[in-house]
Amino acid sequence: MFNLNGDIFYLIFEELRNDKKTLRSCISVNKTWSEIIVPILWKNPWKYLKKGNENLFLNVIISHSTNKKLINNLTQRYEFLTNLYDKPLFDYISLCRHLNLNEIEKIINNNINNVTEENEILNVRQEILKLFINGNTKFTHIYISQQFNYKIHNIFEINRCFSEIGCISCSTNIDNEVLNGLTRLCKFIRELELFVEDDNNNHEIFKLIEAPKKLFNIRLITKYHYKVDESYCEILENSLIKHANIIQNFTITNIPVPKILTSFVNLKKLELDDNFNELKTCDWLEKLSFPFLQVLKARRVPIKSLITIIENSRGYLTEINIDYVSHDVINNKKILQAIYQNCKNLKYLKLVIRNDNILELENLLINCQYLSGLYILVNNMSDSNNKKHNDKVIDWDHLFEVLAKFSPSCLFKFKFYFNKAPKLDSIKLFLDNWKGRHPILLQTTPLYCSSTYCLNNIDFIERYKAEGIIEKYENVSYGQTFDDFEWIQKNLVN
Repeated sequence: MFNLNGDIFYLIFEELRNDKKTLRSCISVNKTWSEIIVPILWKNPWKYLKKGNENLFLNVIISHSTNKKLINNLTQRYEFLTNLYDKPLFDYISLCRHLNLNEIEKIINNNINNVTEENEILNVRQEILKLFINGNTKFTHIYISQQFNYKIHNIFEINRCFSEIGCISCSTNIDNEVLNGLTRLCKFIRELELFVEDDNNNHEIFKLIEAPKKLFNIRLITKYHYKVDESYCEILENSLIKHANIIQNFTITNIPVPKILTSFVNLKKLELDDNFNELKTCDWLEKLSFPFLQVLKARRVPIKSLITIIENSRGYLTEINIDYVSHDVINNKKILQAIYQNCKNLKYLKLVIRNDNILELENLLINCQYLSGLYILVNNMSDSNNKKHNDKVIDWDHLFEVLAKFSPSCLFKFKFYFNKAPKLDSIKLFLDNWKGRHPILLQTTPLYCSSTYCLNNIDFIERYKAEGIIEKYENVSYGQTFDDFEWIQKNLVN
């Protein structure tokens, strides 16, 4: 195994790039492995940075410095800064492709705070920025905090370091000089993420939006309690419209500029979160059409609008993720029908299933033969609690029977979110009927996690694992961070 070509190991470890624990365990195997793994981990070290490890990270960064006076002052003042005079095993900073100024500010402010000189933090910030912005490092992503106002565009090596920037993430109240510097330096970005504020927005933000020739990905993130003034919304809309035919991925939360949606005719991915209910009164939603749409993710969006989007698609949709969307049995039936009539290539689906529409789920399983991941939000509240939607309590036996009998051969990844857990006999029936098929990857997410929940029975699970019916099972606490269509790999924040 150790004689395998280094390129093969790189491909293997690159596949494990989100599995920090495994990668770190492999670093000490030999020099070849460490030389492959360290650049993978340090490409974007910020995503591996866990809370509580900031001072260790700061120690590694400052150890790259040749400023002996600063190092001497810091080592005398902060006990956690050790071995700063020892040269690092790798030039870690040169391996970085993501420059996260948000995290740099947090780390400095949270750890360099016991100062006797007013310019202590300024000196540390200047030194760290000079370490990152050097002649050996070329960044592809940059993240700028709301309060950041350091004139990085004046650093000598900035042109080379930013020559390959493809993604910028910043606040809309970004400092004007920083904004102008970014606009001048980053004319070839393909992805822009803007955190829209409720006040002090920089009205010159259109420069950053309009400067790139090919802006493929846009994310507009508005905090749920913010209301953006109309004049600023107009600036955003007028700037975005110039990329209307090019933008392929569009994410927008709290919908400060909803009408812009009608212009994106070539979208492949659309993410909507309408916490302000701006879309409820929009008649033009019924005319939305994204013929090339592949991914649809929606939270708190009117169900009729989503049905329209799905019906107007041309069969390219492979992922549909619909959550926090209140709708009755009739509309639940309509959206299931819209999916299996228009999305033959569907691979992943997250949706509420109401008891009266289990038959429509059966039709979906029959018609969507490429489905490989299904996340069912089970409605199983009592009738008295569901007068609004005229629901019946979910019939678990019927649901599991349909899944076992009609799931396409490639479907073996399931998630169930519920208020009241199914009985052990119902689950047993499902698993017994699954025998002979691909082993199941299963997750359950009870709204109220209880130690008495039936699938906490380890012997029960191990029996079905031994029989090759279950490959992996996890009972995930409500609110625990998992990607919706992630059955094995946990997110890095955990």
